[in-house]
Amino acid sequence: MPFRKNLIDGEWVGDAGSRNINPSNLDDVVGEYASGGAEQARQAIAAAKAAFPSWSRSGLLARHAVLRKASDEITARKDEIGRALAREEGKTLVEGIGETVRAAQIFDFFAGETLRLSGELVPSVRPGVGVEITREAVGVVGIITPWNFPIAIPAWKIAPALAYGNTIVFKPAELVPESAWTIVDILHRAGLPKGVLNLVMGKGSVVGQAMLDSPDLNAITFTGSVGTGKRVAAASVEHMRKFQLEMGGKNPLVVLDDADLAVAVDCAVNGAYFSTGQRCTASSRLVVTDGIHDRFVDAMKDRLGKLVVGDALDTKTQIGPVVDQSQLKQDEDYIAIGRQEGADLAFGGERLDRETLGFYLQPALFTQATNAMRISREEIFGPVANVIRVKDYDEALAVANDTPFGLTSGICTSSLKHATHFKRNSEAGMVMVNLPTAGVDFHVPFGGRKGSSYGPREQGRYAAEFYTTVKTAYTFAG
Repeated sequence: MPFRKNLIDGEWVGDAGSRNINPSNLDDVVGEYASGGAEQARQAIAAAKAAFPSWSRSGLLARHAVLRKASDEITARKDEIGRALAREEGKTLVEGIGETVRAAQIFDFFAGETLRLSGELVPSVRPGVGVEITREAVGVVGIITPWNFPIAIPAWKIAPALAYGNTIVFKPAELVPESAWTIVDILHRAGLPKGVLNLVMGKGSVVGQAMLDSPDLNAITFTGSVGTGKRVAAASVEHMRKFQLEMGGKNPLVVLDDADLAVAVDCAVNGAYFSTGQRCTASSRLVVTDGIHDRFVDAMKDRLGKLVVGDALDTKTQIGPVVDQSQLKQDEDYIAIGRQEGADLAFGGERLDRETLGFYLQPALFTQATNAMRISREEIFGPVANVIRVKDYDEALAVANDTPFGLTSGICTSSLKHATHFKRNSEAGMVMVNLPTAGVDFHVPFGGRKGSSYGPREQGRYAAEFYTTVKTAYTFAG
């Protein structure tokens, strides 16, 4: 069983360890990992601060080489890394490998971005004066990531931070340390100078809090719960630091009468239940018009009955386990709440026994739900979705927008008119037409509105908005 240490100022350190358990098989220990404290967090911040002047002024080819080497190694090891990801997080093997490939693509993209850094040269309103507008690194960036995408989300934060010349203190979720350690190890061996990337695994209440309390973090990017996001925001305002938040979602998938039923069911099942529903882009509200409602519900129940729920490493598995006992309890609590509120549990929602002891839950589908119910307002973050019946497109749009969140939304329709209107009027950061609400490209902006996101978008060239600061320089030639 491997023991993984923290990386601080170029050295692997740490003694006290925490165990990482496979949610598909509770007898399987993935590994043991260092659990850092507040002092290690402070040491990591100091190391990143010391490394910043040199790294931020390093040659573009040096940054390009590190990111490209990381991409190449992740690609070469995709099966191994993807298997470890599935083993520690519980998403299926094919999803684990797919996420690993995406991480490699992200590093490859930002390797290219290091060679595409640009600015503007514009004339001044004053004769003889030139104006240069450039982007520079923000400084020391704190990165706090969740457990549901344990390699892709760290990749899309770490890669641009390094590409634009920042140094990093990285605190991953406690549930998925193997993926985090692996990506840091790869970057470390790819040639990063000491102190540029620091890994501090440990409790969020300790390591994360030490990061929030530090005046030496110039920016912090966070993906996780709404409650923690608000604490990140408050602490960042106190220190006048830049901050970026990606939080929850309660995403609608609208299904209109003219939708292709097979396409609509595919979108709903993929969006609501793949990755065990544990993604902020999951379509947990299925807003369905009268004319197709009954056929849609019947088709959904038929499809859900055929899904294979099992060990994430079994190639036949389509839905893996819930990530841990706490998340399983939350899912079951919400299923009970839905029934108490008067929704009809039309399918699933039961614990499942499999060959190995794990956190297996049958995908749940509620019908006769209203948009006022808690199961329609609050993020469950599990394989639970509810159908909300509406009379027409106008009501569907109103229901879809009636949410405190605004990450992603979708519509299934054959009407160009309705699709076009929905894209313009949906109050979400990302909109899908005849596609699942979950599943986005790595080279375009990711982010939402309202309670889902705060700050500049992630991914693609828009990442520069967060990881750089703009400088305007004037020169009088004489």
